[in-house]
Amino acid sequence: MENTNSFSIKSIVELQFKNNKIRDISYNSFIPEIKKLQTKRSEVSIEKKNNNVIVFNIKCDDITAFRASINEIISFGKVIDNTLKIVDNL
Repeated sequence: MENTNSFSIKSIVELQFKNNKIRDISYNSFIPEIKKLQTKRSEVSIEKKNNNVIVFNIKCDDITAFRASINEIISFGKVIDNTLKIVDNL
């Protein structure tokens, strides 16, 4: 990642789940998607934590790349949330 700006952005986003089973399913679902978040202007990594948490580490060269990365993570969270609501209603 080459920084041509006078600043960069680093952020951590945590998604906390009810239990480790839902966390693991969500983590495994997101792994294929993480590749499209890797660009010349942004890097995103994902890791599982013991306390039912998935952590996204974001490093971006500019605000636009940061916003795109955050939007992808939020969209991912919405898919998980909607899926859990459907499963809970079955």
